[in-house]
Amino acid sequence: MAVLHSAPKYAANGDMFDTLGKALGDMLLDAREEHGELIFTVMRESVAYALTLLRDDHEYQQLMEIAGADYPSRDERFEVVYMLLSLTKNHRIIVKVSTDEDAPVPTVTDIWPVAGWLEREVFDMYGVVFSGNPDLRRILTDYGFEGHPFRKDFPLTGYVELRYSEEDQRVVYEPVELAQDLRQFDFMSPWEGADYVLPGDEKAEGGAGSPGAPKVDEPKTTESPKQTGAGKATDKNAAEKQSAGAPAEEDTDTEETGAPAPTEDRPDEPKRKGKSADTAKATEPKDKGDRA
Repeated sequence: MAVLHSAPKYAANGDMFDTLGKALGDMLLDAREEHGELIFTVMRESVAYALTLLRDDHEYQQLMEIAGADYPSRDERFEVVYMLLSLTKNHRIIVKVSTDEDAPVPTVTDIWPVAGWLEREVFDMYGVVFSGNPDLRRILTDYGFEGHPFRKDFPLTGYVELRYSEEDQRVVYEPVELAQDLRQFDFMSPWEGADYVLPGDEKAEGGAGSPGAPKVDEPKTTESPKQTGAGKATDKNAAEKQSAGAPAEEDTDTEETGAPAPTEDRPDEPKRKGKSADTAKATEPKDKGDRA
């Protein structure tokens, strides 16, 4: 049964692009609409004031998410993305600021307390610093973890590995130890695809590199039917019976005894006891009309 809702999934942007753009004023660096979403890029130093304005004056009451993005080719490689939801308008917008490894982004924990954990996640994954966050610690990686995994230049492989130590009751880092230090190549094995003569095969007739070896790079052709072995003589021999005179074709002095006598009828056999019917009686048709 289909469920009908009185409100659409989300409201159309309408004139919100112009309205919010004018409201942000000098704080606004860029505004665009992509994939049906309104995106406003504001000055990093003014992000707290801009978000407060959107919450209090334009009814974007909820901070749904804070995400990060890394663009290493930019001077300010990181973007901090704030996703706001208006419950009264049923509308969403995105607000962005850019920063680098050193420039802090003002915290918005005094506007939405939930931003504390979200800023910690961006700090942990990207290394973006939020000034004013009262508890800016790692939240997803372990204590003592080095680096920020969501950075584009974070190494996918390294020289250390981590494991949980029961003795220390914590995660420890250790040098990577591979079970196979190096691979041994068997160059004397033909399975390795060797293209040289193995020891002992130097004088083998027709072997690779020997004087009598066929020239594999020159195709062999036949100039006449004689070279193929075909012709009238071959056809005549093929028509003759080649098995004539073979031992299987000659008569022997052994007398054929014929097929052995049937053993199903055994009149001297004592009659069976119990309910089991005698085989001959059980398989014998009741009358002649039942015979096939």
